[in-house]
Amino acid sequence: MPSTILLPLTTITFPEIALRTRDAHKLRGYFGELFREHSPLLHNHLEAEEGTADVKFRYAYPLVQYKVLNRVPTLVGAGEGAGLLAQLFLKIREIDIDRGSGQGERFPVLSKHIRHEQATLGISDDLLDYRFETRWMALNQANYRDYQRYSEAEREAQLKRILTSQLLATFREFGVWLEPTERVMVRLRTEEHTTQFKNQTMVVFSGGFTTNVVLPDGLGLGKAVSRGFGTILKSERVKE
Repeated sequence: MPSTILLPLTTITFPEIALRTRDAHKLRGYFGELFREHSPLLHNHLEAEEGTADVKFRYAYPLVQYKVLNRVPTLVGAGEGAGLLAQLFLKIREIDIDRGSGQGERFPVLSKHIRHEQATLGISDDLLDYRFETRWMALNQANYRDYQRYSEAEREAQLKRILTSQLLATFREFGVWLEPTERVMVRLRTEEHTTQFKNQTMVVFSGGFTTNVVLPDGLGLGKAVSRGFGTILKSERVKE
């Protein structure tokens, strides 16, 4: 089993359209509905079973992610999602957000860029430095209760465990398996913030981390990555 793979990655940007970071979930709503028939990977909703109205959710790592990076609407597809975005690229002629409210903002797509690459994912012999380009949503309701009562040192240890688990979960999603002698190393630096998410106040983090894991630029870690949270970008290589 490989501990490093080449991961298909497709990134689509719309450089002449300016949105706010918090509009990423509106991109997800628009494209998920526009291309609903193409694949559940675009919206993470599975079709209801015949004879029922129940909609099931796809809880695996989102293979299509919607982001606003430096005000630029950005779609990132990984693995199977990479091929899907490449297929849909020519069909994207406009972006209409808030369409469901009846007060949508419609942007004609005058220019769009696509980049398809084979990005490395796995364990590195070097330490690499990453920053969270968008806020990292690390905590769920259960572990947030623990976080509240922890000391500062315990909070740091908890967040380090959570990030390590998220990296290992990303490995499993794409078929990266570590050798018995290999382990993920993480050094984390964060600053706490709050944000509104689904009408709830959530704790999120800015900052970055150093690790021996190679990650593609633009991939998301943590909760709500399909809505743009936890997007990472490489900083300069760390020298020991």
